[in-house]
Amino acid sequence: MSDFPWLTVLWALPLVGALVTALVPKAPGSVLPKQVGLVFSLLTLAVGIAMATQYNTGDGMQLTETHTWIEAFGVHYALGVDGLGLLLILMTVALVPIVFVASWHEADDRSPAAFFAWALALESFAIAVFAATDVFLFYMVFEATLIPAYFLIGRFGRAGRGYAALKFLMYQLAGGLILLAAVIGLYVVSSDAGTPSYLLSDLAQLDIGTTTERWLFVGFMIAFAIKAPLFPLHTWLADTTEKATPGTSVLLVCVLDKIGTFGMLRFCLGLFPEASQWATPVVVAIALVSIVYGALVAIGQDDILRLIGLTSLSHFGFITLGIFAFSSQGGSGSILYMVNHGVGTAALFLIAGYLIKRKGTSLISQITGVESKAPVLAGLFLVAGLATLGLPGLSQFVSEILVLISAFDYHWWVGAIAVTGIVLAAVYVLWLYQRTMTGPPLPGDERHEVMVDLDRRELVAVVPLMLALVFFGFYPSPLLDVSNPMVDSLMQHVGVSDEAPSVAGHAEEGAH
Repeated sequence: MSDFPWLTVLWALPLVGALVTALVPKAPGSVLPKQVGLVFSLLTLAVGIAMATQYNTGDGMQLTETHTWIEAFGVHYALGVDGLGLLLILMTVALVPIVFVASWHEADDRSPAAFFAWALALESFAIAVFAATDVFLFYMVFEATLIPAYFLIGRFGRAGRGYAALKFLMYQLAGGLILLAAVIGLYVVSSDAGTPSYLLSDLAQLDIGTTTERWLFVGFMIAFAIKAPLFPLHTWLADTTEKATPGTSVLLVCVLDKIGTFGMLRFCLGLFPEASQWATPVVVAIALVSIVYGALVAIGQDDILRLIGLTSLSHFGFITLGIFAFSSQGGSGSILYMVNHGVGTAALFLIAGYLIKRKGTSLISQITGVESKAPVLAGLFLVAGLATLGLPGLSQFVSEILVLISAFDYHWWVGAIAVTGIVLAAVYVLWLYQRTMTGPPLPGDERHEVMVDLDRRELVAVVPLMLALVFFGFYPSPLLDVSNPMVDSLMQHVGVSDEAPSVAGHAEEGAH
């Protein structure tokens, strides 16, 4: 069973599902395309869970597949997962069926078959990105993700979506071109060293000159800072989340944007350890600006979807800070943060979408008194918001604590500035809840009188996210068991002597 191509099947299955969903008969009012898309997403989830059972914690890159692709250039079809890749793949395959259930009627007035097909294609390419162990293959699927993302933004959503889709594409293509230059640079370096190769295992052994390594790091880092995003390369984010459907925003912010921070760990630290340490002061400063600026700007927003999008700028600042603090706590916290941010922010976007559908507006100033008519919606929105601000007992708290420990270890003032992000998060979350959910309805608000609470389908979509927020808030060990070995190996690779104790997961505790 160990020779079974788990990862190939895993990324190919949703791509086949996208083609089938797009080609099934589309009679007016037919739900068949949506049913087919949902079935393929659930099959992908089942294969992902089965794959995870084959993973042995602590054994490095596993479930590997390596085949020569373009021999003259040292390009291989190479896949594999470690703790980082496994967690992000599992998060991806879990979120897509949730998005489908939540967005069941999202595209009924346009083309539900197209929405489900493009979403499955995006899932396929995202899985391939997280599994690629050849840099050229990574670049190919990195760019391929833009195709379904562009159509999901530009074809569905609200007025102004065309502009948002174009702005998203221009930013991402700019980052991709810079990344391409760095990828070509890696080929030149590996060719000069002997046999050209794009395999991560080969490139990690190269002795790259200091100046060359730093230039290559800059190329990769700019592309990942756009994708993540980080200040000042973030301006596409708020426009996209404001105009796209909530389900599309989940796929973009909770899945696609993780490619940026994934790339920082996998490629920046993995291939350019000296350059990563050289750039750390600048990257830490950018991360801190992203944390504070994202939170401050979020406070002043009147569009609820735009506000949630800008909170992610702050969260990606925390993730980047944990990565470049170069400690076991920071690395474990950043990986945990990626997963927990995906769960919590997905819940916020989906519940906000339910609210907007009922109220007919996304403007916070025009929404009030929701809890009197929809207490379940209001309660779940509050839980998701409290997770976002890092309430103890919810999953994001564990992530933020680990990142803050690493920040204070790096320098006390770095930790002090980062803490302000949590304080500001409490402001924008609680103020958002107070303005929209409490108080009397606005005069003349006819929709308020006919407003209903969440139905069964909507609950089926968000309840699993809520359970995950609580479960991993009290019991993060399953995630830490998977991520810690990868973090320890990466810290050894970059040559960092981590004096702080390693974050112990359940498996490590049992070994003592």
